[in-house]
Amino acid sequence: MKNNCCENMTRRANYKCEEHSNPFDCPDNLIFYNERFDEYGLIIHDGGNSSLQIEYCPWCGTKLPNSKRDLWFDTLDQLGFDEPFEQDIPKKFKTDEWYRK
Repeated sequence: MKNNCCENMTRRANYKCEEHSNPFDCPDNLIFYNERFDEYGLIIHDGGNSSLQIEYCPWCGTKLPNSKRDLWFDTLDQLGFDEPFEQDIPKKFKTDEWYRK
């Protein structure tokens, strides 16, 4: 469980529904945390897997971490992976391990 800026964000970002394995299918799931990119989003419940990236906590107003999405792509590109979603990338790049070490 990832601790966040406040109790509300921690509860919402770590929410696991017993009925829906996909957080985007659950109408009670509001926040999606993408550990790979260290970014937060408000889930758009339109039947897909979309979210709107947010920069501040909707409950306490704390600035959230800057997304590491561009850094992820740049790092993999430097390692020779120009299509990381199509290629067999190193395991650590599939989680937050790549920037935590």
